[in-house]
Amino acid sequence: MSEIAAKAPPRTRRRLIGSRLVPYLLLQVLIVIATILGLRLLQPSDPEDFALNGFSLREDGASRPVTLPHFTSSRYSLVDPPLYTGTFTFRSGNAGWSVYLPRFSNAVEVAVNGVVVLDSRRDANANRPDRNTPQIALIPASLLNDGSNEITVRLFVWGPLKGFLDTVYVGPDTALRPSYETRTLLFVTLPVAFSAWQSILAVILAIMWLMRRREPVYGVLAVAMVLGVVQAFSPPPVPPAPVSRLAAVLLASAPIESALIVAFGVLFFGWRWPRYGTLLFVPGLVVFVVGLIAGPPLPRILFLVLGIPTVGLCLFLMACVTAAAVVRRQDAASFTLGCAVTIVLTCWVHDMLAAFEIMTNERIFVSRLSYSAMLVAIGAGLTWRFARALNQVDGFANQLVTRVREAEERLKASFAREEERARAAALANERTRLMRDLHDGLGGQLVSIVALSERGHEGASITDAARAALKDLRLVIDSMDDIGGDLMLALGSWRERAAAQLRPHDIALDWRVATPQGLPLHPELRPWHVIQIVRILDEAVTNAVKHAQARHIAVTIETIDDGQGACGVISVADDGKGFALAGEATGQTARGLRNMKSRAARCGAAFELNSDFSGTRVRLQLPQVFPDSDAATG
Repeated sequence: MSEIAAKAPPRTRRRLIGSRLVPYLLLQVLIVIATILGLRLLQPSDPEDFALNGFSLREDGASRPVTLPHFTSSRYSLVDPPLYTGTFTFRSGNAGWSVYLPRFSNAVEVAVNGVVVLDSRRDANANRPDRNTPQIALIPASLLNDGSNEITVRLFVWGPLKGFLDTVYVGPDTALRPSYETRTLLFVTLPVAFSAWQSILAVILAIMWLMRRREPVYGVLAVAMVLGVVQAFSPPPVPPAPVSRLAAVLLASAPIESALIVAFGVLFFGWRWPRYGTLLFVPGLVVFVVGLIAGPPLPRILFLVLGIPTVGLCLFLMACVTAAAVVRRQDAASFTLGCAVTIVLTCWVHDMLAAFEIMTNERIFVSRLSYSAMLVAIGAGLTWRFARALNQVDGFANQLVTRVREAEERLKASFAREEERARAAALANERTRLMRDLHDGLGGQLVSIVALSERGHEGASITDAARAALKDLRLVIDSMDDIGGDLMLALGSWRERAAAQLRPHDIALDWRVATPQGLPLHPELRPWHVIQIVRILDEAVTNAVKHAQARHIAVTIETIDDGQGACGVISVADDGKGFALAGEATGQTARGLRNMKSRAARCGAAFELNSDFSGTRVRLQLPQVFPDSDAATG
């Protein structure tokens, strides 16, 4: 179940929520304790052997002894900054001494024996109170006196918070620099690395959102990351430079970025962003607008009053959102995101305690570092989820391609079987028709020859019957030749046989092709079509020779187009005595006419017969497309 059993009774639902929420909250308490211990244990150590004590502070016109670390009582002290004065002992022969400041707020100017050796205002990144940037400077040997030396530290404060100066260390550079490098790695290099990763992930998430507009969660997180990157890499405003607009952007980005993270959490877990949720963006917009209109220090005051509480409120809301998601979804993503938010919220509380001097011995801000780490982790998780989704899509596509290929193979095999079956059926039909033609033609003539021989006939009768049988056999054999759909080739062979048949009877054959192309090509033409047509023509010529006493036979071949497509027409006309089409056409003549009509119908051709005292005319109009099967049986 991904959601709480919505259909369960209310009592069961409450019990289920409690069984899920209580262990999760206990886990968050453990995470809070572990985070606090981690902040204590992982705090970088400094070389205490070289720490300076016994500083005196001149502030607001009065001097008094103080002990470092120390919080000043003044704010906005650029005109008359607090001045810390101390001493240290130097022995000749110890070369390469440095002064090392682990932490301060907002900027420092360090002088040894009255000569300035360090001014953090020259390093823009060192002046941001949330960066914990350490400073170290070599003391020129010419400034050091054998014995006691004076060191002064001016602390410049331009924010609404009180100034802070951590312990000052003076000693050999080789002893101080490892601690400086450790702090630089933690509080300078690591945030830059996180910000760089954040910028890369912002680009990736922006591209993912452009490719998948229906998932705004990627775009929201990308905008939040961009704001964080802008805040990380933009140079901070250093008074007295008039950069109030830039200060407004930097100060307003944190609460707006936090509100965007809450929006991301709501969208990530598939919930609808509430209408009143836009109020979370109001504090950041107020700081931004006021910063554009008014000069400092008003934007910083508004950020302290509105921005920081908004960040805390957003973190608290995000913790509530993740807790609700854990109760409803019980998945790894909600648990992981909830634990990350708890760590960031703990770090934010730690920073607030340090900023308001409730924790008096340190002022190390860690919320920004943990926040960037959380964003990088979230972005990496989203990218991983997107990559996994792409892999699933690829896998599904591969399965689909495999199934389509298998279906295509099965279809090809089925088509091949059907084609083979159709070819076998066509061969069987051809064989059947061939056998029928041989039986009706050659078979009957052979029977006639046998009958004539048994009855004692000799000479011309048996010879004529044998010639007719031979002629029919040639007709069948010729019809089996591949003529490529060109019926004119078959008619050419028939013309030779007809001329040979008419020559002994002194009947002239007039062969005329009326149109240049003769007959149109018919790719669908089959041998059994050719046999039917040739037999019709044979019957027409035989009738003219045997019954019409004709002296002249005209065969005309042409292609006509009646507006519905081209079709071929074959006409056979003789000048015989003709015969009566009704009543007198009986016996063998009537049977021959029925055969001619039947053969024409099988081919889908139109058969027309006219006969009178001037002769007989047979007209056969071929179809535009020959039927694949016997049309007469359909």
